[in-house]
Amino acid sequence: MKDKMIFKKVGSTLRTIVFPEAGFSDRTLEAIKIIQKNKIAKPILIGDESALVLRDKKLSEFQIIDPSTFQASGELVKKLYEKRKEKGLSLEEAEKLVLNPYYFGTLMVECGYADGMVAGAETASSNVIRPALQIIRPKKRGGLVSSCFLVYGKNKFLGDKCLLLADCGIVENPNEDQLYQIAVQTVETFKTFELGEPKVAFLSFSTKGSAEDEGIDKIKSAYKKFKKTGICCDGEIQFDAAMVESVAKQKCPDSELKGDANILIFPDLNSGNICYKAMQYLGGVNAIGPIIQGLKKPINDLSRGCSVADIVKMTAVTVLQINKEDKNENISD
Repeated sequence: MKDKMIFKKVGSTLRTIVFPEAGFSDRTLEAIKIIQKNKIAKPILIGDESALVLRDKKLSEFQIIDPSTFQASGELVKKLYEKRKEKGLSLEEAEKLVLNPYYFGTLMVECGYADGMVAGAETASSNVIRPALQIIRPKKRGGLVSSCFLVYGKNKFLGDKCLLLADCGIVENPNEDQLYQIAVQTVETFKTFELGEPKVAFLSFSTKGSAEDEGIDKIKSAYKKFKKTGICCDGEIQFDAAMVESVAKQKCPDSELKGDANILIFPDLNSGNICYKAMQYLGGVNAIGPIIQGLKKPINDLSRGCSVADIVKMTAVTVLQINKEDKNENISD
């Protein structure tokens, strides 16, 4: 997938995306200008308006909201208090927490002042994901929230192929049911990008019993459960057997994947995170994410090593998620 294809799928409906790091992130500000200029989304900047405009006069053209002077701040405080009072949050604590840009941005989405949020260029993932889990919450009560990375780019190995890697950002050591749910959610994300037929590989250091270990059991169980969906898949399977046709013919000739997997499900966060970064920096491919899966409304994280272009692309991804949710709601109606 080329970058232009991502932006082409965004459509003509301008979605509002809130950027809680606009007040202190140069990369975010540069990305926002590109986003608005190319009509990828309508940005909402969180920060002190006078300070931002003094810094760059062009920012006067943007919608800027200061949490300390926002007219509807009382509504946000009330929403946060209602969401967290059972966990011991007091009204006074809610008033202070709303001033946190990450909580403020998340509440903007929850209360309908924005369609989605993109953040994480200047903070750890936990500071973006925690408010999302506490306020937006999973689609299903007690449901899983996971993440994936969209990996693509011209190199000898990938060519024009796109991959989704999961989970590389949230679930540390998933059990067999969580691995199954991660796979289901990642297939849905794959469909959001309209990338063709999903082909799911449950990765391991073993291929079809070539090694024995307790950790492989959960991979086998998750694969067996997922196989019932009818989606092309295989597991447990090594990376090379999942991705290289010639290796697949040797190691697992009967595999449905035939060395052509495009969704890679990792057994734990260590392996997933290491792999995506290795592919990005050694393989020279694009890695967009973590794309958050399983939330009621789109909140997306960024790697602190992200570029301006990465922020722009993640914004486009967030818009695609919003469009997909709207489409699903219209179908259900």
